Amino acid sequence: MSLALDPELCEPPMIDHDRPGGADVVATLLLHGDLSAVFQPILWMREGTLLGYEGLIRGPQGSPLRAPDRLFEAARARHLGVQVEHRACREVVRRFAALNLPGRLFLNVSPMALLHAADGALDLAALLAESGLDPGRLVIEITEQGQGECWADLPPAVTRLRARGVQFAIDDLGSGFSNLGRWLDLRPEFIKTDKVFTAGIQDDLLRQQVLRSVCDIATVAGAVVVAEGVEALEELACIADLGVACAQGYYIERPAAEPSRTRWSDLTASLAERRLADSRSGLEFDPAHEGVEGRALQLLRRVPCVSSSMPNEAVFDLFRRHPELHTIPVVEEDAPVGVLTRASLIERFSLPYQRELYGPKPCRLFMDASPLIVDMHTPLMTLSRWLAEAEGHQLASDFIITGRGRYLGIGASQDLLQALNRLQLRAAQHANPLTQLPGNVPIDRRIQRFLADGQPFVVCHADLDHFKPFNDVFGYRCGDDVIQLLGRILSAHTDAGRDFLGHIGGDDFILLFRSPDWRVRCEAMLGDFSQGMTRLLAETGQTAADGYEAEDRLGHRRHYGLPTLSLGAVPVEPGAYQSRHQIAQAASEAKAQAKKHAGPCLYVERRRPQPQPAPQAA
Repeated sequence: MSLALDPELCEPPMIDHDRPGGADVVATLLLHGDLSAVFQPILWMREGTLLGYEGLIRGPQGSPLRAPDRLFEAARARHLGVQVEHRACREVVRRFAALNLPGRLFLNVSPMALLHAADGALDLAALLAESGLDPGRLVIEITEQGQGECWADLPPAVTRLRARGVQFAIDDLGSGFSNLGRWLDLRPEFIKTDKVFTAGIQDDLLRQQVLRSVCDIATVAGAVVVAEGVEALEELACIADLGVACAQGYYIERPAAEPSRTRWSDLTASLAERRLADSRSGLEFDPAHEGVEGRALQLLRRVPCVSSSMPNEAVFDLFRRHPELHTIPVVEEDAPVGVLTRASLIERFSLPYQRELYGPKPCRLFMDASPLIVDMHTPLMTLSRWLAEAEGHQLASDFIITGRGRYLGIGASQDLLQALNRLQLRAAQHANPLTQLPGNVPIDRRIQRFLADGQPFVVCHADLDHFKPFNDVFGYRCGDDVIQLLGRILSAHTDAGRDFLGHIGGDDFILLFRSPDWRVRCEAMLGDFSQGMTRLLAETGQTAADGYEAEDRLGHRRHYGLPTLSLGAVPVEPGAYQSRHQIAQAASEAKAQAKKHAGPCLYVERRRPQPQPAPQAA
């Protein structure tokens, strides 16, 4: 079923098919030899919960057909491929049900075997019913074997199975026939990317971009991406940061006949701790960007949890053995249902006869059934508002952190206050004191991030015309009002979810647009600023609607109009620029071109940058 090999399955000696009777021996093994199923877990990355298992098949123990690639190669050579696949399907489904494994079952099936199953050679509905398996838990992975031969006949069979609740996945996207055309035809619920994209992805920007693009398409299609072949922590961390939903591979767990029932949340919690350690070591994490810092996950503490049926005496003993614990979550089937606090339990047991009477009884009697429960991605500012609006006891209590509704750990109000303080100090450290907009350091980091994302964007340098003489004549206080007015107008016409606005200093601002209507936004900025200048002077009692007299840089008196806005825009395509310094230079040149025109102006640089010369060898 799967072509992935374990080390134990490598290179067994093949049977000599030229020997008389050799082919009959192989055929007998294929049709009657014992097949065994193994299962490899597939994880939801962010929540650390189990999506399901891929069911894999192994040939007869001790035979040269033990390895799955040898097994199916030999079967196809004897025109027994479909029969052996059907045997494998039965074994995997029955064994999955017998082990009572949780989650979905991912079952590899070739198009030809699926068509013959639809013809009645393998009654999947009957097999599922016999095994007591809900069809909604079955995901059929369409393998690449024979796709070109019978793909056009597949849609009706897929439609019939979907009507019963079965879901589908494209296996090994990026290899063989598994291409975007098949994706469009099948519209699968899951996309499993080939391991070639995962190997060494942390050091390969091209692999990262390919996987990021697959995730973008999957978002539009409503599909879940599963990255196969994860064999190292660095690979796992990288694909998690790229937004891949699920992962599978040897680093998580090798295929096993009886897979372990690990609490996978420990793995993703370790990932979170690793990212947090990276951020504290000086690596940049933007709270607005999908990541750890600035989210509730940053506050995660892993503590013991109990079931609601645990006796109060046992919970009290747990508190006694762990003096650092102040809160113990109560969890049923991975979902939080309440909390028990040290203070409340001690208070109850301090009353006469309460310990003797209630100690053996279930802790659900004493638990707080309405704790504050927050998702791991909740922004810290939102969490602080919820706590401020909560009842008094919740403000002082720990809160529960979940992922997709499943318990991950707890967070403390004290940790929240410290994290908010760090974020505010960091923002203030690099903000412009006049406008409170991000300064040079955040601007440079955001440009670098946009470059690393490999997505097109537009950099725009905003500058005021003749601001210095205006500032000299009307004073710095009025000049500051003009700069603040400009900051408000630029901010009003940027999309905070897509775009970025920074203040270099003085009357210079930088905008980074990802909004497709950036030209319309720029034109609105030009008009609004001119109108805003007229209103500003009227409010301050200044009379300069027709302009004013001032000295130019050479000391000559000349007539000036009111400051106007110039915008120099540079579209940045992937690969066109290699560094933020090149982009800053291009934006500055575009701004200079805009300022050559009298009055408000948007200048768009249409020339493509010259390729950078390769460094000469010494």
